Amino acid sequence: MSSPTATATGLDPAVQNDNVIRRAHGPENGNTSDGEANGSVDSDNDTRKQVKKAIRSKYRHVEAVHSQSRPSCLSHDTTESPSFLGFRNLMVIVLVVGNLRLIIENIQKYGVLICIGCHDFRKSDINIGLLLYFLIPCHLFIAYIIEYYAAVQARAERNVAGKDKKAENHQDGTSSPTEEQHRKFQSTWKLVRLLHAINVTTALALTSYVVYYHIHHPLIGTLTEVHAIVVWLKTASYAFTNRDLRHAYLHPARGELDALPELYAQCPYPENITMGNLCYFWWAPTLVYQPVYPRTHKIRWSFVAKRCGEVVCLSVFIWFTSAQYAAPVLRNSLDKIASLDIPSIVERLLKLSTISLIIWLAGFFALFQSFLNALSEVTRFADRSFYDEWWNSESLGVYWRTWNKPVYQYFKRHVYSPMRSRGWSNGMASLAVFFLSAVLHELLVGVPTHNLIGVAFLGMFLQLPLIQLTKPLEKKTSPNGKLLGNIIFWVSFTIFGQPFAALMYFYAWQAKYGSVSKMATMQQLVQQGQGTCPPLA
Repeated sequence: MSSPTATATGLDPAVQNDNVIRRAHGPENGNTSDGEANGSVDSDNDTRKQVKKAIRSKYRHVEAVHSQSRPSCLSHDTTESPSFLGFRNLMVIVLVVGNLRLIIENIQKYGVLICIGCHDFRKSDINIGLLLYFLIPCHLFIAYIIEYYAAVQARAERNVAGKDKKAENHQDGTSSPTEEQHRKFQSTWKLVRLLHAINVTTALALTSYVVYYHIHHPLIGTLTEVHAIVVWLKTASYAFTNRDLRHAYLHPARGELDALPELYAQCPYPENITMGNLCYFWWAPTLVYQPVYPRTHKIRWSFVAKRCGEVVCLSVFIWFTSAQYAAPVLRNSLDKIASLDIPSIVERLLKLSTISLIIWLAGFFALFQSFLNALSEVTRFADRSFYDEWWNSESLGVYWRTWNKPVYQYFKRHVYSPMRSRGWSNGMASLAVFFLSAVLHELLVGVPTHNLIGVAFLGMFLQLPLIQLTKPLEKKTSPNGKLLGNIIFWVSFTIFGQPFAALMYFYAWQAKYGSVSKMATMQQLVQQGQGTCPPLA
């Protein structure tokens, strides 16, 4: 195809290029002024560009295609990492197409299993669940009464101490508490600690007992048990935090008052011991008590509506996926588990892993992104860092520190850090954290399903050695080390973690209440019948 210039002049492209080259190398005029010389620099540059372009256009077959040393794009020698955006798009398409095929296959095999009216909600379950919903927070108000009593005593001690000039210096943070003052404080704290311990233990133990023996449906039981555990954790945080604030109020030794967060100056102890302050903590999306939290200026109701809509839609999606896909896989696994058919159990586990992962991701988004953000907006709670980029975790330790930050922050503040400050080793403090977390996990899963079989406890407690095994991968600076750690995390999480636990608890539930128990009963009846009534010839 000829160039526009060549077409306009009517010349052959090769002739036109020769003319350009000749003009560029034509005779130069030596009598050029300085101004003309400066002005001709740009034109010379343009001419050189035209010459190069003309030469390239004339000699197409001599272009240097291989002019430098370059590695292959996917080679380890490449200086820049290639982008895999296209492969990511391909993986998304493969996932969508593969899951569409599974959806069609599932409907062809089982039909539509969704039945709105086919629930097993007993009236007694609903009534007891509602009763516990209103009774559980009462333990928070009992904690308020205990702290109010302690605050009254603290004010009285402070007033008595104020009469002494020595004590006045003491209030300004100029000396440490005397032995007598320390003894009084410890005596009061022992009584307060005992009352708090009785309160929180009763709250969790009583709720767990009622759920285990009197609430049949696992969903209602789980919601009730979650509420009890949250209140238990919040009550303990309320007690521990006010204990330290009370000590700083009564015995502000040198520098201790300055060590308190500046935020707390807006509501110093004991002004924080009010019903309004406690009610806000009850509803705030955090497990850690503070007298003051960072707050937003106004409530965006459109934001709240969007987040609530996400919660509803994702809840429906989880219900649909559980009933249509997870339930058939779990039911078809019962005979394989009963006969200990290991290859079939592994196949069921792999099939369940995809479904459980989808359900878990939907639940994570519904809780941490949608529900907690909606609750934060209503309560004007400004710190909404409920999770970090846990999906990029290069080890199990990073995952447990980033996926559920409210729980992580709670155990770090009230269990790990106090033990470390008292001289406990890092290993023992971590052991205590994971032991307590494992007990709470077993209560959360085992009590509502009426099967305290220890799977949730072991699944959580055994994370500690796995964290130690993958801990060196956190320090790897190479991409391959981080990639290996992330793969180990996802494999342990999606295959050997939740799917196995779901399978075990579903089998235990069915063995106690469902088809497995009925099957065993029928076999016993048949065996008894064969023993008493021999078959006819």
